[in-house]
Amino acid sequence: MKTPLWAPWRMEYIVGPKPDACVFCEMAEVTPARFRELLVVVRQPHAFVCLNKYPFASGHLLVTPRRHVSDLSALADDEYRALMELLRDSAACLRASVRATALNVGFNLGSAAGAGIAEHLHGHVVPRWDGDTNFMPVLTDVRVMPQHLDATFSHLEHAFAAIAGERAPGAPGP
Repeated sequence: MKTPLWAPWRMEYIVGPKPDACVFCEMAEVTPARFRELLVVVRQPHAFVCLNKYPFASGHLLVTPRRHVSDLSALADDEYRALMELLRDSAACLRASVRATALNVGFNLGSAAGAGIAEHLHGHVVPRWDGDTNFMPVLTDVRVMPQHLDATFSHLEHAFAAIAGERAPGAPGP
């Protein structure tokens, strides 16, 4: 019999209570003093970047419009442009800061497409490295996360220092 490997953090997401309010809308409006608690790396007038609380890889970012919309077509031109520019900048910062050799970048539009929070649009930026697909997810459906979210947040604060926007108190910035 195989020895199971456990990833209990994932069960918190699967069976845990779901908030009544939209978590992204909360992040869009909180004071910078709560950014670290909510994993918000940087916030601009039309969009923000946060760490995925239930990541597929260390450094898994979500780039989200501040306005509560579920589809790209619902964004005004300035919101769309700001979202895509922040997505591009986030990809560059992430690639440089974690030395990713590749990135997965995309949007899951709707629950059937895999969106966990389908009602509030968000893009994913997931760092990848040569050889990072190993036996763990293939054989056991477990992912090994080499860094805790808090350490990842601290690391990325410095990588995002050149991007304009609000950030947690004490975080480096332009």
